[in-house]
Amino acid sequence: MTGHAIVVGGGIGGLATAVALRRIGWRATVLERAPELGEIGAGMSQAPNALRALDELGVGEQARATGVPSYSAGNLRLPDGRHLQRARRGEATPLLAFHRADLHGLLLEAVPGGWVRTGTEVTGLRQDDGGVTVVWDGGELSADLVIGADGIRSTVRRAVWPDAPPPRFLGRTAWLGVADTSGIPSDSGELSGSITMGPGAYFLIHPISRGRAYWAFVTTADRPDLRYEQEKAEVAARLAGWHHPIPDLIAATPDKAVIHIDIRDLDPLPTYVRGRVALLGDAAHAMSPDRGQGAGQSLEDAVVLAAALHTESGIEAALARYDAERRPRTQATARGARADGRRTTSTAAHRTLVTMIRLMPAPLWRKGIAADGNATWRWRPPRLPEPTTHS
Repeated sequence: MTGHAIVVGGGIGGLATAVALRRIGWRATVLERAPELGEIGAGMSQAPNALRALDELGVGEQARATGVPSYSAGNLRLPDGRHLQRARRGEATPLLAFHRADLHGLLLEAVPGGWVRTGTEVTGLRQDDGGVTVVWDGGELSADLVIGADGIRSTVRRAVWPDAPPPRFLGRTAWLGVADTSGIPSDSGELSGSITMGPGAYFLIHPISRGRAYWAFVTTADRPDLRYEQEKAEVAARLAGWHHPIPDLIAATPDKAVIHIDIRDLDPLPTYVRGRVALLGDAAHAMSPDRGQGAGQSLEDAVVLAAALHTESGIEAALARYDAERRPRTQATARGARADGRRTTSTAAHRTLVTMIRLMPAPLWRKGIAADGNATWRWRPPRLPEPTTHS
């Protein structure tokens, strides 16, 4: 089965979907509301499951050349600098860390020219037995299938699932940044990636390309949308007594490059498909960042959807298979991320959590963060054919 799909959203999930569709001989039109295609945000990491999805999309080699190994999952510290667990290279599975723009860029390079249309904000859609039509100000386009990959505030989700609740604030907020590490001394591997766990907060470090490090500080907040006149000064003051190199990373981040976001997720939907419309990535299952799986689950979605379209006899059967395979896994991952976030930013639970981690034998800890050490990382993608040629 081949056809034409409209992908709403030109982020990582949307571009991955276009790449996956190309591999099975479909054509795709990616509609992006921004006037220029790019990826906002700072950094990210991809676990083994996501790297396998990138391999199946045909860009795994480029991703490994672009990303930087990060041992943050194995290096756990306290604000005074003491290690709770420490990763040993060769004994722990590294994540692959990126600036979001770098991963977005390599996916964009794999999308055929002319498939992406920017400056197109979708306002609605309609569908019948023969296909789906997407509408925007001044135009419309019809296709066999529409895939909503337009993020946590998805227009497609609101149009087709009008009764679905809006994104939910999780009582947490985060500051993000990217720092040039060339002037920051590192004599004990601090910049190989780490997570520092404090009462009611944690600080994440990932090394990324070109001598930079991505950092994130996550803590609780009484309400959303609380902002500060000087965001960098605010986060620096909160972390003034934390260990090296945390204050240096914040100082090395340009003032205007410090991003402040509130953490939200979505209540689970009863289905990701309706008619010839499917949701993918954050539009379907936006989750908190505490398991580092947001983009990774989007990559998995893209591969599974393409595999279903390639092997099933019709679109209805393919979408039913996609929903059956992806909804239980992604919703379980979102629940787990939410629970992890509550634990790691709970002041009351901090001492108990630290004691549990400290007492865990190092071999058992390393086993848990091995490439096949947990159910999320063990995922294997369905196989996609080699790409066909489209102009």
